Amino acid sequence: MSAAESHRYAYLGPVGTFTEAALKKITCDSDVLIPFANVTAALNAVRTGDADFALVPIENSVEGVVARTLDELATGDPLTIAAEVTLPVSFAFMAKPGTTKFSRIGTHPHAESQCRAYIAKNYPHAEIVSTNSTSAAAELVGKGELDAAIASSVAAAHFGLEIIAEDIGDNNVNLTFIQSRPTGRELGHYHFIIDVEGHINDSAVGGSITELREICDDIRFLGSYPREAQ
Repeated sequence: MSAAESHRYAYLGPVGTFTEAALKKITCDSDVLIPFANVTAALNAVRTGDADFALVPIENSVEGVVARTLDELATGDPLTIAAEVTLPVSFAFMAKPGTTKFSRIGTHPHAESQCRAYIAKNYPHAEIVSTNSTSAAAELVGKGELDAAIASSVAAAHFGLEIIAEDIGDNNVNLTFIQSRPTGRELGHYHFIIDVEGHINDSAVGGSITELREICDDIRFLGSYPREAQ
């Protein structure tokens, strides 16, 4: 991904999501950012040539891996990972200016799981409404369909909402993992997604993959890519 070139980036939308915030860390003004409704659609944009790259979530530290992303990488048409982007996720509680009653709070289930302590302490009797994204929750607040939302500060600015509390989440992101996922063929048949430190050209990593090929039905190499500089 050269900074001197303009690229088309598909990402899990809509606008105002944390995925968009992560994408903006690695793009420039000349790049084209294209939101998609789900992970499959974003990855398919690369497969069909409608985008050069796609950025999709793969794991967070509370709910673990994003199953749809792993399944799509393991079973869809092959793609390779070019880079990782980590984002310290900071959630904000937001509403229309002047709102004082919060009976219905909207957010994505992953965000709700990371803000349970805040919700239980401050709004124990509120109904939590699940939305497709944190940004969608903020949009519904802007339309008057919800009283408040848990989303990014970017979403608050985008939909004209007032931030009532910031940094209400409990955890950060963790990325190295091994995860099993059912293949869908039969009961007890799984594939495994493994993320390790090292490079395919390292003798230890390359040798391990060679050994795995001897005992596994199939191996799909998803790529060796640089870790994001901390």
